[in-house]
Parts: sequence; structure tokens; C-alpha cells
Amino acid sequence: MAPPVVWFVGAGPGDPDLITLKGNELLITADLLIYAGSLVNPALVERSGAQEKLDSWGMRIEEMVPAMVDAAKAGKKVVRLHSGDPSLYGSIVEQIAELERQGVEVRVVPGVSSLFAASAALKTQYTLKGVSETLIITRPAGQTLEEDNISKLSEAGASMVFFLGTEKLAEIVGKLRCPRDTPAAVVYHASWPDQKVVTGQVGNIVQKAEEAGISKTALIIVGGVVDPAGRYQRSVLYS
Repeated sequence: MAPPVVWFVGAGPGDPDLITLKGNELLITADLLIYAGSLVNPALVERSGAQEKLDSWGMRIEEMVPAMVDAAKAGKKVVRLHSGDPSLYGSIVEQIAELERQGVEVRVVPGVSSLFAASAALKTQYTLKGVSETLIITRPAGQTLEEDNISKLSEAGASMVFFLGTEKLAEIVGKLRCPRDTPAAVVYHASWPDQKVVTGQVGNIVQKAEEAGISKTALIIVGGVVDPAGRYQRSVLYS
């Protein structure tokens, strides 16, 4: 007899067509769907054929795991739908540990991260010859992180993407040790119909984001790749 299984699926950044084919098939055929609240496009929740759908917003692991375990052990297909890609600020490891402790196998289907939807919106790439060969993904300190390394990391001259930091944009910019004329962008709801893209420099991006009314659910990108014109070298690959 096959062991009970729970599928962790990346929903993608927002556009419901940016879920993977495998993730979409699991979503459609699920019996129980537990999804990440407002972070997941409602169109994906509606697309699911699951008889039972639970919004995980406000739920504790002690509530989610028993629901998943009971359904999986009853032979049902269980899908835990996370926004973007589950590996980035997805809080999946603690869920997986508890599920496996209770004898449930876990399989993970990756998704398209919002950081890639943001680069698509900017029509750029994070690693660009002559500009940056490194991408740093981080977040500011907050309720669940006592201290961050933004100042030190910003000295590396790498492309930087900040998650969970829109409300702390001024604080993030204040910690950056790169030049004030370093290109910067704020991308709100990357790939959603109401997507907004604001570009500028470290010295003025806070004001520009405020003027655009962006105060939540955005990614912050800092580095020359935001405005690569005249900065990059031609790739050897296509030379």
C-alpha cells in the first residue's frame, strides 16, 4: 500500500497561468486544498476541484497538519498551495517535519518566484556581465527576524532583492552602503493585473514609491541591473 502523501505546490507569483503544468494538474485533481490566503490568486483556488478548501491565513501548524494528515491517511490527494516558490520564505520545513513525524510523505513541486516575475516586469536579468554576477535575496529585520545583514550585504556590489520589506522601505534604504545613485526599483504585485513598477535610484526610490501609493506586497530591487543601459558587456555566449 502506498504511503499517504501531501503535495507542497508553488502557485507562482500571481498570474494564474504561471503555475507549472505539474502544479496545475495537482491543483485541479486535489481533494483537499490548503492555500496561502490573499497571497495566492483567487483564480487558482477557484480552478481547484477540491471538495474542501481551507485558507491557511491565521491558522497554526497545529491546525493545518492534522487536517492534512487525516485527509492523506484517508487516501485523499492533499495539496498545500504556497505563493511563489515554497523555498523562499515559505515556512515549509516546520510543516514537513511534523507531517513526516506523523508518517506522511511530502513531495514538493517548485513554482515561479515573484522575484522572477519582477525581473520580467523590469525586462532585465539579475546576473549580467559587467554589472553583477551575484544575486542576494534577503529581508529586513522585523517581528520574526531580530537582526538583518543589509548593510554588510550591500557592500558586495551584487544585485539585491528584498522580500517582506515594502513597509520598511525607508529603513532598508537607510541601511544600504551602496552609492545613492545606484539604480533601484519597487515592483508591486508582480504579474498581477494591477502590477505597478517604479524605478529610480537609492536616493529617491522611497519618495517615488510613496508617490505611487505602494506600501505593501512589493519587491525591492537594488543594483545596476535595474537600469543596465550602458553598463553591461556583451555575453560571450552570443558573440
